[in-house]
Amino acid sequence: MGAELSKTSTMDETADEPPTSAVLLDNCHFSQVIFNNVEKFYVPGGDVTCYYTLTQNIIPRGKDWVGIFRVGWKTTREYYTFMWAPLPDDVHSDTTVQQQIQFKAYYLPKDDEYYQFCYIDQDGVVRGASVPFQFRAETEDDILVVTTQGEVEEIELQNKNLHKENEELKASCASLQQQNIDLQEDLKKTQELQNSLESLRSNTETLELELNALKKENKRLKELDDCREAELHQLKEQIQNVTSDKERLETRLKTALDHMDQLQSQVLNYEKEVENLSHIDHDKTEQLESLKEENRQLRMTRTQQQQNRDLMKELEEQKRLFQILQAKKNEADEENQKLRKENDGLLRHLSQAREFSPFSVVSQAQAPIPAPEVGGLLFGNPYCAFYKEMPHVR
Repeated sequence: MGAELSKTSTMDETADEPPTSAVLLDNCHFSQVIFNNVEKFYVPGGDVTCYYTLTQNIIPRGKDWVGIFRVGWKTTREYYTFMWAPLPDDVHSDTTVQQQIQFKAYYLPKDDEYYQFCYIDQDGVVRGASVPFQFRAETEDDILVVTTQGEVEEIELQNKNLHKENEELKASCASLQQQNIDLQEDLKKTQELQNSLESLRSNTETLELELNALKKENKRLKELDDCREAELHQLKEQIQNVTSDKERLETRLKTALDHMDQLQSQVLNYEKEVENLSHIDHDKTEQLESLKEENRQLRMTRTQQQQNRDLMKELEEQKRLFQILQAKKNEADEENQKLRKENDGLLRHLSQAREFSPFSVVSQAQAPIPAPEVGGLLFGNPYCAFYKEMPHVR
């Protein structure tokens, strides 16, 4: 039959648990593996050999297995015992492959319930199932009895009916297989949708985490904004205080400038008076020199000796008055120096006030006050009236 016979598996291969699933019978493909020569019953105490055929619709894999299930099972987790399915020499063969597995008597059921072989792939999906069988001893009812021709015809008729029913069942099975295929496709779509849903859930959780992070960041930014608002309010108050201080300083500066103008006006008046006194002193000095010359001429005249003596007395008196005037002049110079120092102090104060105000002091550009000439008098020469009243000596 073109079948290949593989090596028989042993019970030593049952060390690991087989892959199973909770998939129900309606989602299985029973026609991909066909079990052959299945007995109606197997005698207890002996090994059982299971024969099956792998069709072209299945590709065997390393974790495929054959199990014995009690009839009525719902999922592949309900196996009684199992053996690992051996791999054929050519896994991708385009022909059917005959395989066999031997179950040791020690691992077989001991009751007389109905069981069946099932081929399970490594995904835990059923790919084939056998007809039911029992584990019991042979009885007389199982012995074949030769019947008459009429009974044979009746049996043949029953066989035809059973064959017809079998064909109908095959058609129904094909329809069910097509439905199973459709259900498998629907299941795949459902799984894809479920995967998409899981992905969406994961994305949703990620977005929720990001949203929570953004909320925390927004809260932190709001708190920072509140702090900035408080700092801004404090800065505004400081600016208002500085503006108030500036206006107060500007008022004081304006008052100081007005006072400075008054002081400068007084200094100018003093300077003019000092200049006038210097001119008067110069005139008086010239008059004194002229008187000295006249006195010298008088000395040369013998006839005017007495007059010279009188003039000498008067000259001594003038010198005494001149010393008094010189002392007053020195006092005027000291007062002028004090005024200059006060003027310098006011100018320095004005320069310091300018650093806190945009106003400029125009009066600072005025020329410094010149010192009075040496020998000048501050309040005039007291001998002026004396010389005017005294007659000139010829």
